[in-house]
Amino acid sequence: MASSNFIDYVKINVRSGSGGAGSLHFRREKHVEKGGPDGGDGGRGGHVILKGNSQLWTLLHLKYTKHIKAFDGKGGEGGRRSGSIGKDIILEVPLGTIAKNAETGEQLFEITEDGQEVILLKGGRGGMGNDHFKSATNQTPQHAQTGEAGLEAWVILELKVLADVGLVGFPNAGKSTLLSVVSAARPEIADYPFTTLVPNLGVVSYRDYKSFVMADIPGIIEGASQGKGLGLRFLRHIERNSILLFMVPADSEDINAEYETLLQELRIYNPSLLDKSRILAISKTDVLSEEERADLKSQIPASIPSIFISAITQEGIEQLKDQIWNLINLPLSVK
Repeated sequence: MASSNFIDYVKINVRSGSGGAGSLHFRREKHVEKGGPDGGDGGRGGHVILKGNSQLWTLLHLKYTKHIKAFDGKGGEGGRRSGSIGKDIILEVPLGTIAKNAETGEQLFEITEDGQEVILLKGGRGGMGNDHFKSATNQTPQHAQTGEAGLEAWVILELKVLADVGLVGFPNAGKSTLLSVVSAARPEIADYPFTTLVPNLGVVSYRDYKSFVMADIPGIIEGASQGKGLGLRFLRHIERNSILLFMVPADSEDINAEYETLLQELRIYNPSLLDKSRILAISKTDVLSEEERADLKSQIPASIPSIFISAITQEGIEQLKDQIWNLINLPLSVK
């Protein structure tokens, strides 16, 4: 997933189709002096629909499409013939896409399942033809309804990555390296901070052909919840992860302080994030001596399950997968 191709926020103008007008028509047949009303109904206007597609990972295909309009319904005709329904416009979006009213910020709905369809804007109702208005006292109604106008709105589509486990840590904590080791994902990796500029997803193979999805979230820095660095832009992706895997490198000056800083940024952004199950992984342990390893163990917070891992030597990788799998599959009442 190239950084230039990952788009998780778009603002679009959508307009549903207008309904077709009902027909004002009277039956005309040879040898029939007074044909009655037979005007048909107009067709409804097209809806604008969002549809979930599990094969999509970005909103890139909507970035340059600012105005989207469904088709109008056709007018009714004589002989009680109804007009055709306006063609719907179906916008396919990744799972985890939220639709919001651009003016009020109100969340309208969320797409979470493959194939799920939700009407974003309904098309206008078609008008009734004059056949509907005949009665004993009005046998030649000179009235048919016009179709309802379509709706128009500015809508924000915001993507929150759906994953079983989200990697949380400061830049250069080894998150991208871990993802590249346990999955087929190939995120950009380097020795400087902020290598990861977009979330990366990887499918992690587990025992007996099982698997789970891991998301590498761009590094958080202190103050991310106030808009510093890249953290604020991507903190929302953590909201849709089932569990959080905190990563702190073994060469950190103070593991406990770094972990508490990460917790504080999540707490400020959204306190409910702290309700998620958590694991703490101490990465890059291949550089530690036995004495340094023993000293680090005394710094690790006792309130969170922890494990030492190394992407180079594979230390702790399988045990980490076991911990993640067990947490993911805990009953909701236990989590």
